[in-house]
Amino acid sequence: MAGFRWLVAAATLALAIPLSASANAPQHNAGEAGDRKVDRVATVHAIALYDDPALPANFDHLPYANPAAPKGGTLRRAANGSFDSTNPFIIQGTPADGLNQIYDTLMEASADEPFTMYGLLAGGIRLDPDRHWMEVDIRPEARFHDGTPVTAKDVVFSFRLLRDKGSPFYRAYYASVESVSALGERTVRFVFSNNQSRELPLILGQLPVLPEHYWRNRDFTKPTLDKLMGSGPYEIAEVDPGRRIVYRRVDDYWGRDLPLNRGRYNIDRLVYDYFRDQSVALEAFLAGALDMRVESSAKNWATAYDTPAVDDGAIQQVIVPDGQPAGMQGYVFNTRRDKLSDPKVRRALGLVFDFDWINQHLFYGAYQRTESFFQNSEMAAQGLPGKEELKLLSPYRDRLPAAVFDQQLPIPHPQALRPRLREALNLLREAGYDVRDGTLVNLETGQPFTLEFLLYDSQWERITQPFARNLERLGIQSKIRVVDVNQYLDRLRRFQFDMIVGSYPQSANPGNEQRDFWTSEYADVPQSRNLAGVNDPVVDALVDDLIQADSRSTLDTASRALDRVLRWGFYVVPQWNFDGTRVAVWDKFGYPRPFPSYTPDFTVWWVDADRARAITARQRGQE
Repeated sequence: MAGFRWLVAAATLALAIPLSASANAPQHNAGEAGDRKVDRVATVHAIALYDDPALPANFDHLPYANPAAPKGGTLRRAANGSFDSTNPFIIQGTPADGLNQIYDTLMEASADEPFTMYGLLAGGIRLDPDRHWMEVDIRPEARFHDGTPVTAKDVVFSFRLLRDKGSPFYRAYYASVESVSALGERTVRFVFSNNQSRELPLILGQLPVLPEHYWRNRDFTKPTLDKLMGSGPYEIAEVDPGRRIVYRRVDDYWGRDLPLNRGRYNIDRLVYDYFRDQSVALEAFLAGALDMRVESSAKNWATAYDTPAVDDGAIQQVIVPDGQPAGMQGYVFNTRRDKLSDPKVRRALGLVFDFDWINQHLFYGAYQRTESFFQNSEMAAQGLPGKEELKLLSPYRDRLPAAVFDQQLPIPHPQALRPRLREALNLLREAGYDVRDGTLVNLETGQPFTLEFLLYDSQWERITQPFARNLERLGIQSKIRVVDVNQYLDRLRRFQFDMIVGSYPQSANPGNEQRDFWTSEYADVPQSRNLAGVNDPVVDALVDDLIQADSRSTLDTASRALDRVLRWGFYVVPQWNFDGTRVAVWDKFGYPRPFPSYTPDFTVWWVDADRARAITARQRGQE
């Protein structure tokens, strides 16, 4: 399931709805859902995947938030590349960072639970025990930034707008919603086409609600640099296209006193300064022009912070744990290209990626090699398929490689590089290629095999160069092309690439977002997340099995079966993973400890005024 507020890819499984309401929760007659008579259903404050939500209806604040946190101050961060739009929901344009903070959703997840959604705009939630429908009551105090009430009509409008005119992701995410309607000024009903997607009610909880009166006479499909309106804790204060965007905390934010928000959204100004070169962004941070840096480079983490500011504690290096599965990051093959359509070719190319050398020489041994699309979880396939997996896989035995059933899973780095190069060349020869005068050529057409790595961040160039050099040892002419982020996104939308660096983040409960990742329906849809162009009816069926899983064990089995088939498809060259988020920060911020169990939540941080003054004085003294 793909989270909205933190943009965390997560998903779900068996939904256990607490059917006992709190002592003062109202009861509601849900009426009719289609032609089906329904019983009285309790109104609840939250819904969870398993058992009951951890927090009762009368909870005071999230356990990892500090309700006494002071308000004020500024947080300056770097953003990468450029931007030309403040609309993050559509295909066109490159949206600015941080835009999710101006919108409220119906519900919001707790970063301290595997997956529970607590009511945000939703003051009450009713879910049919058989999961054919859900009703949501909008809080009467909810307001957009111009003071206009948030109503059920805004919810209906937002759902239809995103589904019909937004990114293809929304169409995939909401695929099983048959209808949405306003039952009154503040009550909305969602009717589901089936009850097979256990996560769907929680997915709808992540729906960002947009103001109908604001968008009624605007073109939603076109990029814009307007200061768009929402109902969330921040609003857009400044837009400097391609260079900077600034958000200010909404003083009279309608939801500031909700238990879900107490101790959150403490910082007055959030500044995102754009840098095309991450080395320049790093220098800006070390010079004090930025306050926080989420560090993606193991080399930088090990070497670039050897400065007096770190030595004397003015800069803190913090690793925030991440309890979610690592998911998959790798070099993604565009299988729409004829030369990359053969799994033997893709397997051969993957064999020559030398992770061990890169990890030792470039990453200071910081990473583990990724093998599974559900890495670091019970959902990762292991060894040969077990009995329950075989029940899912056996109907497709004639469509799958025999190796799926009778061979151990292909490990990305089973042996030293030299024998892997020999194995790769043998696979390429089986696929119809051979080396002629030092160049790998297609024996049928005589054309040389060429490969382009499309990148937008120069940091990836040095990482990719060793891979390219190993490909040259097979006679493959490869080149690395680094383009600006706008050109990069444009080429991605049109699938104009051979290989890119892509990621498939996962949560402990994968679900509907897997359609957008893997299924045939999205293989050729611009801006879908099916980057590899996977177009396989077997994968489609296994994704359906995963989404329809009705227990934890069933989900684990379906995920393992999907993982196994994807791994034998060789759609990516797996890279590496790290079970945390590296954060370098000037010591002017406070944050509660311990950190939440599952995902980082920077909304609970605050500026410590005394420490901020000391840091500012220190920085000025160095100028």
